[in-house]
Amino acid sequence: MSLTRRQVTTAALAAVPLALGATGPAYAASSGGARRERTVFIAGDSTAAQKYADAAPETGWGMAFPFFLCSGLAVANHAVNGRSSKSFIDEGRLDVVLEAIRPGDLLIIQFGHNDSKVADPTRYTEPWSTYQDYLRQYIDGARARGARPVLATSVERRKFDAGGNAVPTHGDYPAAMTALAEEEGVALLDIQALSIALWQRLGVEETKKYFNWTATEQDNTHFNPPGAIAVARLVVSELLRRRVLARRDVRRLDEEIPESWITWPQA
Repeated sequence: MSLTRRQVTTAALAAVPLALGATGPAYAASSGGARRERTVFIAGDSTAAQKYADAAPETGWGMAFPFFLCSGLAVANHAVNGRSSKSFIDEGRLDVVLEAIRPGDLLIIQFGHNDSKVADPTRYTEPWSTYQDYLRQYIDGARARGARPVLATSVERRKFDAGGNAVPTHGDYPAAMTALAEEEGVALLDIQALSIALWQRLGVEETKKYFNWTATEQDNTHFNPPGAIAVARLVVSELLRRRVLARRDVRRLDEEIPESWITWPQA
């Protein structure tokens, strides 16, 4: 079953009530009523990351994200393949983000895929303790600099049971992030719930067109251009739904985005 762009958008906007702490559009940019360009920073893993020519057609949703934002909003995509909430910090990547972030900016925080790697102590976090502890460092760091943190649950993998039902794969991590968002008063984008609902509507065969399935690879985690565009649409729709962004900040939510807009630069 193929879904129109409007159906995807409507599903995102109708998902769940406003998160605690989502109290209005992102902060005005500067003093004196003047508005400077704000930046949306992304801290996350391979599902959001910029991909390069040697990885094409694999596409992170962060690559399609700018297509849905109006002028006045820039994107700084710091997501990197294979990182968890822990390893991103341990490698100094959060420090780089916090050095650049400014009052009025946004920080979207999406981790969980690699936090569950029990056999890898450099990445593993426990959902209800260390995972939340690391996420608090992103929240506190953004707030200390006058920026707004936004938590995003991990986009779901493509996995179906024998009955054709989309199956969740992230264990307690989405629930732990949801609980933390409520505790800290942070806007939550429940992309896990939205994406698994989308995969369910598309079904077993149609979802292959959204993931990095090629003649030589069957990748049920990473996206191709249509998948990245669909997930980016969910993210922006939720930012609008949660009143993190205002209507004037977004565009093209009901429009077809050409796959040709996705490009993979040389590394």
